[in-house]
Amino acid sequence: MKIKKPNICIIDDDRVYVNLISKIIQLRDLAQTIHIFKNGRDALNYFSSLKNVNAKIPDYVFLDVNMPIMDGWQFFEEYAKIDKALRSQMKLYIVSSSVDPRDIIKAKELPDVNGYLLKPLRVVDLEGILRPTILT
Repeated sequence: MKIKKPNICIIDDDRVYVNLISKIIQLRDLAQTIHIFKNGRDALNYFSSLKNVNAKIPDYVFLDVNMPIMDGWQFFEEYAKIDKALRSQMKLYIVSSSVDPRDIIKAKELPDVNGYLLKPLRVVDLEGILRPTILT
């Protein structure tokens, strides 16, 4: 069995949530690296810089919808313009406190979204997503 811890990216402006989820990921030893961005624009700038061969491309991206500067929906408009080969290496999940059915439907219609998770993100859900990658 090969063990490969994924690189994770969290895009969320909620400092308390980010600290909590980062701590859980670290304590459960679920990631090689964790990149944190407070808004979609900063994350997109980082993704655009990943053309470097040695760059740590995130295996998983956990994105909030409601953020300042560039929200999750605006992020997706720009994310679609990123190189398809790069996007195909990242599994993107929306993590939001919104239970609005319109948000859930909109997320499911986006081709790059792998799932819509409600905050607070449960440890069992996080491990269910990340463990299969680690134990391959």
